[in-house]
Amino acid sequence: MDFAGTPRPAPRWHHAESELDDFVIVSFRVPAERLAALLPPGFAPVRFDWAAGGSGGLVSAVGFRDRDFHFRFCPRVAIACGQINYRAYVTRDGAPGVWFFRTALDHPLVAVPRHLWGMPWRRTRIRITGDWGPEPGWELDADDAECRAAGVEPYTPDGLGDDWLPLLTHPTTGWYSGRRAVGTYSVWHPVMEPVFLKATHARFRVFEELGLVEPGQEPHSVLGQASIHFDVHVPPRVSA
Repeated sequence: MDFAGTPRPAPRWHHAESELDDFVIVSFRVPAERLAALLPPGFAPVRFDWAAGGSGGLVSAVGFRDRDFHFRFCPRVAIACGQINYRAYVTRDGAPGVWFFRTALDHPLVAVPRHLWGMPWRRTRIRITGDWGPEPGWELDADDAECRAAGVEPYTPDGLGDDWLPLLTHPTTGWYSGRRAVGTYSVWHPVMEPVFLKATHARFRVFEELGLVEPGQEPHSVLGQASIHFDVHVPPRVSA
């Protein structure tokens, strides 16, 4: 598959930047109808046809350690902490992106998106470690999540076809439920060069509380990378 990524928007003074270390996307198959019931009008789950039969949607817990996170308009103060984004693959009026149910952050900076912008962010204890040598491995321990994963041979994630890399790893538009309306923001990052992993244990209670994932459910896929750069186009805005 030949995927060159997306054009990088010119950084603006109000954007943020960060290096994301021990970056891993843990995805789960979910019933599309159950996911659809959690989305606002105009949004729909992306549907995938599974090899075992039937179809459904996908959600991902994206865990990583922020390194040198900073707003471009502020003096450069290095912020390092764990973060988990809980998202679903959706379309809005046909345009693809991800719906953010929640973000967990292990830093007092969580007050900025939560109180200033009304985003669904919460302060959570998070510990993430990764080994990206000959025998890759990744571990996450948080107040409401645990995951252990080890390296495996490359595979094609079920139901995604030849375009799995941009679809699963490269959504650039996100939406969330704000205080009064749906909010949106975007990101840019280079093409992910994934290390393929398999979970020996994975539990993300946010998805369980939403009724999307059963305790002990096997992930659809686990993809990781030692480090990747992100531009974050903030502040978010009310979605038109």
